[in-house]
Amino acid sequence: MNTTPLPPSAFKDPAILLSGSVDADMYRTFRQQLDQSSERDLVVVELSTLGGDPEVARMMGEDIRFHGEVSPERRFVFLGKAVIYSAGTTFMSFFAQHNRYLTRGTRLMIHERKLAKDLRLDGPLTQCVASVKAALNEIECSIEMQNEGFSSLVRGSRVTLDEVLERAPSNWYIEAEEARALELIAAVL
Repeated sequence: MNTTPLPPSAFKDPAILLSGSVDADMYRTFRQQLDQSSERDLVVVELSTLGGDPEVARMMGEDIRFHGEVSPERRFVFLGKAVIYSAGTTFMSFFAQHNRYLTRGTRLMIHERKLAKDLRLDGPLTQCVASVKAALNEIECSIEMQNEGFSSLVRGSRVTLDEVLERAPSNWYIEAEEARALELIAAVL
């Protein structure tokens, strides 16, 4: 595993360029560019996003993890540019700390997953209990996935999971230099 810090020149020609909402369209673009980068030993993924679907971010992250395991001689590196909010931070968490970079002035934003759901109880009481349990199971599973992402994000850093859990409910914004000082990323370019 190559952990050597990369010079700014390594980021001149990113293999994968993504911006906008983390959604199905971004995933398609990501997969096309990932497939086209199969001959590269260094795969820089440049991203700027105000957020989006955390499950799409996890799918993209799993693709990075899988490709890194299948081809350990290749290096997959994240470059965050301008804003990396929400689902973008989730995606970044799939890269090892030594493979995370931000441009000057970039802001990360970490927050809890959100849920908007109406729960209507109408019918036999046992069906009402089942509906409540199903909603609770959904919430608990989402919290578990969220916390797995938070754990990956802070691995190798000076930030504890408890600190993220405390700050995430009120949207934690972290400027690039602060992210470097907290060792959430390798360097600021």
